[in-house]
Amino acid sequence: MDEIDGGIRRVTLPLPTRPGHVHAYALPGSDGWTIVDTGLGLPDAKERWARELEELPGPVRRIVVTHFHPDHVGAAADLVELTDAPVAQGRLDYDQCRLVWGGEDWADVLVDWFASNGVPADVVRELIGQGSVYRPFVRYQPDPERLDPGDVVDGWRVVAAPGHADGQLMLHGDGVLVAADHILDPISPTVGLWPRSRPDPLGDYLGALEAAAALEARIALPGHGEPILEPSRRARALIAHHAERLDATAAALGPEPLSGYDVSFPLFGDDLKPAARRFAVAETLSHLERLVLEGGARRIEDDRGVAYTSGA
Repeated sequence: MDEIDGGIRRVTLPLPTRPGHVHAYALPGSDGWTIVDTGLGLPDAKERWARELEELPGPVRRIVVTHFHPDHVGAAADLVELTDAPVAQGRLDYDQCRLVWGGEDWADVLVDWFASNGVPADVVRELIGQGSVYRPFVRYQPDPERLDPGDVVDGWRVVAAPGHADGQLMLHGDGVLVAADHILDPISPTVGLWPRSRPDPLGDYLGALEAAAALEARIALPGHGEPILEPSRRARALIAHHAERLDATAAALGPEPLSGYDVSFPLFGDDLKPAARRFAVAETLSHLERLVLEGGARRIEDDRGVAYTSGA
């Protein structure tokens, strides 16, 4: 646990895969502490959190989950057991959390989704197997308090940050942006299209980056990496990055229909492990769908699946 800004504490927790860590934050308040995000629910997560909480000079009054990805929500139930504090989570985000981690059929949904987007059957099995690795390490808290953008949590304004996850939220106060995975540096957050999610995640993300830049925060505290000074500048750099990726996606298209799986190869290369290919396909699809909306690509869907051609 490190003190990083205005009494805010950062807790760095391990991940078994890249980037190797995730940050949670403890925000001081008038009545105690607010913990933002929980890390992955690894077998020793509860014991690790118990040691970290001993360093806080006061009780934990609430736990905020920014989004349902396993490294942010995975140990939520453990923290509740340790602190007896309530969990607050975005309204949309909790619905997706239950859908992905609480349902029994999500793997079947993903099989159909990847197959319809051109992924060969043997590769689908690899991608689904990789995605199921985290399921045993997700212990989300049922029926949390629901948060909406504009709500205030102990003086912190809740800010919408869709894109990386449809319902991702940030906290903003006194020039500090607790940014979750919305603004990262030097890596860029994954913005993928997934089944049963909003139809234009990249468009959502670009709009949310513009809104984040307009906040003109002094510092952003990300889910991964070091604190970001001048986060508005970084938000604009991410917007420029995706403009370049859209150009590259358009350049990969031609008159012959290509699936999202096909297009992921010129964009992300041939040599990817299943976990990386899984996200490459999803991110390729988010860029293809944005191009369709902008008129730079055409979407073709029939009983064989979904494909794309140049919009020219």
